[in-house]
Parts: sequence; C-alpha cells; structure tokens
Amino acid sequence: MASVKLTELMKERQLLSFELFPPKTDKGMENLPGTIEHLCQFEPEYISVTYGAGGGNVGANREVCQMVKKAGTVPVTHFTVIKNTKEGIRDQLETYLREGVDHILALRGDFPRGEHSTGGDFNYATDLVKFIRREFGDKFEIAVAGSPEGHIACRSLDADVSVLKMKQDNGADYIMTQLCWDMEQFKYWLDAIREAGVTMPVDVGVMPILDQAATINMALSRNGCVMDSELCRLISRNWLFPNPFNAKDADGKPFDMFYEDKVKRFKEEGIEYTIRQIDEYRALGVDGIHLYALNKWKDVSEIIDRSGLRTLI
Repeated sequence: MASVKLTELMKERQLLSFELFPPKTDKGMENLPGTIEHLCQFEPEYISVTYGAGGGNVGANREVCQMVKKAGTVPVTHFTVIKNTKEGIRDQLETYLREGVDHILALRGDFPRGEHSTGGDFNYATDLVKFIRREFGDKFEIAVAGSPEGHIACRSLDADVSVLKMKQDNGADYIMTQLCWDMEQFKYWLDAIREAGVTMPVDVGVMPILDQAATINMALSRNGCVMDSELCRLISRNWLFPNPFNAKDADGKPFDMFYEDKVKRFKEEGIEYTIRQIDEYRALGVDGIHLYALNKWKDVSEIIDRSGLRTLI
C-alpha cells in the first residue's frame, strides 16, 4: 500500500499541492531545491513532477522526486505511455518503488511532434492504470487526468466522461483536472461525472495567470480551453503590440512603447484573477487545489498568501 494515502487526507481537508518540472539546465537543477524549500513552507500535501515522453527526462524526474522527498512532502510522478513498453514500464515503476516514490499520475501523454501514435505498448491511460493495478496491486496510489471541457482528442464530453469512469473501474484513485477557466462548464462537468458514477475525489489544476503569451499558448496549443470573458478582457486591456508572441525586435527592444507597464499590470491583474478562481473552486468544495508552480515560488507564494489558502480568512 502507498506510504501516504492522499485520498484519505482528502476526506479530512482540502489539499494544497504544486506541480514542478525538471529544469533543462544544470543551473536550473541547482536552484530547484531552494524553490522546493520555499514552497514547502506552505506544507503542501504533495508535489507532482512532470515526466518527458518515453522517459526522456526520467533521470531528472527521479532526481526532482528525491528533492521533494528530502524536503519532507510526498512526490507524485507523472508517467506516460509514450514510447514505453510493458517491460520498460514495469522496470521504471519498480525503480520508483525502490526509491520510495509510490504515487503516480497515469497519463497517455502528448504524441511526439510529427507522430500519430504512442509508439509504445499502450494507447491510452486507461490501459496504463489497469496494467499498474495488475502488476503492482495497491503499492501505488494512482491519479488520472480529468478534462472539464473534454480532452482535445476525444469526440465528445460524454465520451470523455465515460473514459474517466473506465479509469476508475480500472483502479484509479483520484482525479487531477486539466485547466478550466469556465466555471459554469466545470460545474456542468462535475455534475456529469457524478451522474455517471465517477466518485473519485477531484483535485483541481490551476495555472497562475502571469504572462500573456504563456496563457494563450497553454489554452490553445495544449488544452483547448475556453478563455472566459473576464480573462479575454484582461488580455485585451494589456495587449502587447503587435502580439504577445512577437513583442520585441531582433535586438530585444519592445515594439510596444507601453510594454513594461502592460507586462506589470497584466501580472498584477492576472494574480487577482487567479485568486478569484481559487475562491470559486474552494466554494464548490473540491478536494484539492493543485497549483502549477512553473518553478516560480515567489509568484505562487503571493497567490497563496493573498488567497488565504493556508490561513483562516
């Protein structure tokens, strides 16, 4: 059995957790323990660590998981089926167990650029969940992704809800949601999964709104998320001309004469937007708030302090 059952903790309180990614540079890896130390001052119940396709960054992933353990909280490793064989999955998961990592987010993962299949033995996260349960019993606590607006590869929201029920039936323990800025859609999805018999706890993924280009990129290139009218107005009020993806010339000089003011104002208003979103999720009684820390502890710390996530209001 997993050393700590997060689902049991969810019965007692609303959890706080973070997502980190293994930095690609040596300097980034050197700085990461300090970031984790700062985040752990808020006593998160766990920190999840992303995983490259086919284990491309598995060494760095495992190193970061050990940093999280050393800091005194639970590491939850992401794990995908991309370019992974059954034997490879078994070997990697046995290594995680030997290293004291017994919590996993089971994912299909994004197809490598230019490819249209997983390139491994499994095609879906449902298969991975079933395999882990068959091979390892209850040694892992398994989280799965949930998409309140429907996965971009799924034909309909109804079909996506059915897949989530299948993940539960195959042995998944709880849900980590993808981004959702549309609160009415989230409420609809939550009602839909409960009606379908999905009883797993729901841990909500929240990305701090800090940067225009990153926000648009995450919404459209990764998740197919609807940006609500409030977020659209926030972007429009602070639009970087000619566009946020091409805001500086070859010498690094901004085209927009109000660039610095807009960047600062967007970040300030984005933090306020993020806090209001957290307030709405908490009021709905979700089982946890999972903040995408983006390896930036200062901004995340401000959001936690101002939202009262770890204080009484």
